Amino acid sequence: MSLDEMRASSARADTPLTAAILAGRWVRSAAVDDEHGRWWQANPDTRGASAVTAEPWSLYSGAAGVVLFFLELAAATGHEAYLEDARAGARRLAATWREQDDLTLYHGLTGVMIALMEAGWTLGEPAFESEAAAIADHIVRKGTERGDGVQWSRDPAQRGEGGIILGLLRAATHLGVPAYEEAAVEAGLRVARLPVPGHRFGDCADLPVDAVTPGFLAGTSGTAYLLARLYGVTGERRFLHAARSGAAFVREVSVVSGRCAVVPHHVPHARGLHYLGFCSGSAGVARMFYELYRVDGDPADLEWAERLARGIISSGAPRRRTEGYWNVACQCCGTAGVIELFVGLWAATGHRDHLDYAYALAADLIGRATDHNGQGYRWYQAYRRLRPGEVTADTGYMVGAAGIGSALLHLDAAGLPDRPRRIVLLPDNPFPSIPLPASAVNDG
Repeated sequence: MSLDEMRASSARADTPLTAAILAGRWVRSAAVDDEHGRWWQANPDTRGASAVTAEPWSLYSGAAGVVLFFLELAAATGHEAYLEDARAGARRLAATWREQDDLTLYHGLTGVMIALMEAGWTLGEPAFESEAAAIADHIVRKGTERGDGVQWSRDPAQRGEGGIILGLLRAATHLGVPAYEEAAVEAGLRVARLPVPGHRFGDCADLPVDAVTPGFLAGTSGTAYLLARLYGVTGERRFLHAARSGAAFVREVSVVSGRCAVVPHHVPHARGLHYLGFCSGSAGVARMFYELYRVDGDPADLEWAERLARGIISSGAPRRRTEGYWNVACQCCGTAGVIELFVGLWAATGHRDHLDYAYALAADLIGRATDHNGQGYRWYQAYRRLRPGEVTADTGYMVGAAGIGSALLHLDAAGLPDRPRRIVLLPDNPFPSIPLPASAVNDG
C-alpha cells in the first residue's frame, strides 16, 4: 500500500455513520469463534502484521474494545446482528478472564470488567455483570497493602494505577458496591502524596530514563485527572490540591501563543515535540483541565481546555502533518482521539465551532480509509511515529477500526439533537455521555 493510495479522496462522501458501519465490516472479517465465544484478530490483512503485541482480550487492541464498538453500532443502527457480535465477544471474555494476570485498564482486567458491565447492562444479561463484579473483587484482593496505602502498580499513571482506580470507581457506581470505591480512594490517597503526581516514570519505550512526560496516558495530566475525579467523588480537598499541583506543572511546561497552547511530549529533552492526540498530546491533556472545571467550577480550567483545542486547530490539522500529528488515525495518538475531544467540547460548551471542526477531522479521516477488497474500511497507519515504514491496519479500539468507528459514532450522535443517544465513554473521558449541549436538544 503506497502513501498515494492512502491520501484523502475528495470524491468520498460517506457520513460518519456509514463509515462506522463499514469499519464494522472490517472488524467482523477478523472474527474467530471457539468453544468459549468470539475474539477478533488484531489485523486480518493478508500481510498479517499488527501494530501491537497480541492481546486478544484487551480494551486497547482486543475483544473488550471490540465489544464496546459493536454495542454502540447496534444502538446507532438498530441492527440486532451487532448485539450478537457483542454478546459472543462478551461470552468469551466472561469465560476466559481468569487466565489473565494484567490488571490495568487498557491492557488488562479492568478493561475487561468495563466491557462486561456495558454488555450486561445493554444486553440485559446479569451473568456478564456478575463476572464483572468477580473481576472487581479479584482486583481489590490483588491490591498490595503498603504502609502508605493499597497499591497495584508502581506506575501512578493511567496506564498503571490510575486506570485501575478509575475502573473501580466506575464499578462501584455501576454495580452498587461501596467497597470498590473504598479501595480506589485508599489507593488514590497514596498517589496524592507523590510530589507532582504522575511525575515519575523512567520506563517509557524510546524515551530517556530521566524524561518527564506531562501527557495523559503515561504522564502527569492523566494522574491529575484521576485525582480531580477522586475529589469529585469524595470532596476531599487533598485530592484537589494534588490535582492542581499536576495541572500547574503542565501549564508551566506548555508553550503558549496568544490564546493557543501546546504541550511538549517530554521534558527537558523534547520541548519542541508537540503531540496532538490522546495518549501524549493536547487531546488528552485537555481532558484533565475539563475534569478540573467539572468538579471545581473554575472557568480558568475550561479556558485551558479551550486553549489546547485552539492549539490543535492552529497547527493546521488535519490537512497539515506535523511531527506530532503524523500518518496515524487511531484513538490513541491519531485523528479519532482528536475527534473525541471536539465532540466532548461541543457537548460541554455548545460552541458550534467545536462540532464543525470535528466534522472536518472526520471528513479527512473517512477520506483516508481503504476498502480495496470489499471487506470494509480500515486505516493503514504508522502507529509508531519513530517507525514510519511500519504501516498496518488494525481492528482494535485504541489502535484500529473499532475505536475509529466509535469516534465516528460519537460524532454521529453529536449531530442528532432530535434523537439523543447515550454513547459509551471510558472512565478517563470526562465529557457528557449524551454528546449534545442542552441548547441543542432544546432547539431540536
